[in-house]
Amino acid sequence: MSVAGLPVVAEIVRSGFVEGHHYGSVVALAADGSVDWSVGEVTAPVLPRSSNKPVQALAMVELGLDLPDELLALACASHSGEPFHVEGVRRTLASAGLDESALQTPADYPLDDDAREAVVRAGGAKAPVLMNCSGKHAAMLATCVLRGWDTTTYLDPAHPLQVAIAETFARLTGEPIDAVAVDGCGAPLLSTSLTGLARAFASLATATDGPQRRVADAIRRHPEHVSGTTRDELALHRAVPGLIGKAGAESCYAVALPDGRAWALKTDDGAARVRPVLMAEALRRSGVLDEDGVDAEAVRSTGRFELLGGGLPVGEIRAAF
Repeated sequence: MSVAGLPVVAEIVRSGFVEGHHYGSVVALAADGSVDWSVGEVTAPVLPRSSNKPVQALAMVELGLDLPDELLALACASHSGEPFHVEGVRRTLASAGLDESALQTPADYPLDDDAREAVVRAGGAKAPVLMNCSGKHAAMLATCVLRGWDTTTYLDPAHPLQVAIAETFARLTGEPIDAVAVDGCGAPLLSTSLTGLARAFASLATATDGPQRRVADAIRRHPEHVSGTTRDELALHRAVPGLIGKAGAESCYAVALPDGRAWALKTDDGAARVRPVLMAEALRRSGVLDEDGVDAEAVRSTGRFELLGGGLPVGEIRAAF
């Protein structure tokens, strides 16, 4: 079965009955950069959403941005809005002589349930600094200050910052940028294929020095800054030594290892719930769970999504590729 030419990649199973499907694509690159295996369409352009952030951060480091590792990790983040995330965004801005009024992220509440409830209980409101992309935006602003560029137009695709980011992105993916859209945070959103996205992550993960190694090490050392303390992405980083990964909206996900192997995926319906299910299966299919040092059960746990009936587990979403 397929939809829009895409195969079933996951089944929604309730009480033994398959009540629905997720359709999508997955690609796995071998250590030499070749395609090891793939499912669906992995060469057509997609919008990887926040999975692009580590490459965007790399461009800023190449432009001279020099942040502590935890703040560089936050520049790669779709953070949960926990207090240490918000404090980190403010630190990045302050390092450039700015405050949160410079942010052009939409006002929002934290992604994390507890953090959001804490803001509401304290009488707080939606704010740009709480929006999950504020770490990236703060880094963009700090880069503009460093380079002497205008900070009021930093989201314009023609701004020198965004031009430099696009050049870095095309170089790492090895593909031309076919589309420039507007991301949910207002920043330019660059297209690439799943294969190109996996290639970019492999380049970061295998770097032994320079800006690419700086970005990869920041993610490895501070994965809680890249997502949050309760997120499946953090659990995966902790379960697989040397892994770097970044999820994005519309069920995008890219992961790479220091040996050059990399994976990228996306579902057609954009359901966030199936994203970790598919990545856990992709890593299992590639044999990662059998390798020394990998916490196989922790990886499997990131890929479990239970369906409830009467408050009790009665089914699951399971990978089907």
